[in-house]
Amino acid sequence: MIRLSLSLGLAALAAIATAQAAELPAEIKQAGALKLTVNSTYAPMEYRDPASNELVGLDIDLANELAKRLGGLKIVWSETPFAELILSLQTKRADFIISGIQDRSSRRETADFVDYLTTGPQFFVLTESDAKGATDLCGKKVGTTRSTAFPLEIDKWSKQNCEPAGKPAIQYVPGENSIDVRNQLKQGRIDAAVQGSETLPYAQAQEAGKYRIVGGQLSTGYQGIMFRKDDSVLRDVVTEKLTAMIADGSYKAVLDKWGLGANAVTQPMLNAAPQ
Repeated sequence: MIRLSLSLGLAALAAIATAQAAELPAEIKQAGALKLTVNSTYAPMEYRDPASNELVGLDIDLANELAKRLGGLKIVWSETPFAELILSLQTKRADFIISGIQDRSSRRETADFVDYLTTGPQFFVLTESDAKGATDLCGKKVGTTRSTAFPLEIDKWSKQNCEPAGKPAIQYVPGENSIDVRNQLKQGRIDAAVQGSETLPYAQAQEAGKYRIVGGQLSTGYQGIMFRKDDSVLRDVVTEKLTAMIADGSYKAVLDKWGLGANAVTQPMLNAAPQ
């Protein structure tokens, strides 16, 4: 199933690459600007630098480079809770979404994803936790961001690994965002947490010795740049520029800057995530 999804995604993008070079939609070209919305609580993907209060992160750097290659467009940034990112796209408050959002089949009814980064949910605990393996979390309170796909991933993992072994199910505890979830963990309100694997190295570096990863990723997927279904022109031109960034090494430079070179893809993929 994963191989088939990848093949379909690559085939679709190959068709784009062989077509005449895409151009920006007229309204964006005329405005000379992109409207982009992020949830700035997901370091190192996007967050506010505590020293300067400026938006920084991997997604911010990628978007800025894309805007430069799209004719030097200005980016008009705005911020919104993660749960409202999709609504921001649908209501055209954002031209596209590049904000740590995972490509999932359930989100493709109204949107297309150009996948650009590997990801996966990951259990982690405080360093002093007694948990040695992931199954030690069966019956424990595990927190994650409510508006992500992670609650479903926790439930699926629990049904596959806890109940069949006669152990109690994981108790899911919702959080508003990754910062809130980590705070709940530090306050002892939960026993463990789940976050995207791309964010944990940063959290561990910022709070040295505080967190410990337990077990492997619950699943493997992709983060994607999200476009409206009826906005294929913008999708195709952004894909073209991202493909060029991968080819000339500028994409890798951005990922390496944020310590996520291992999460790179070899080329953009259209709606390629299997789940």
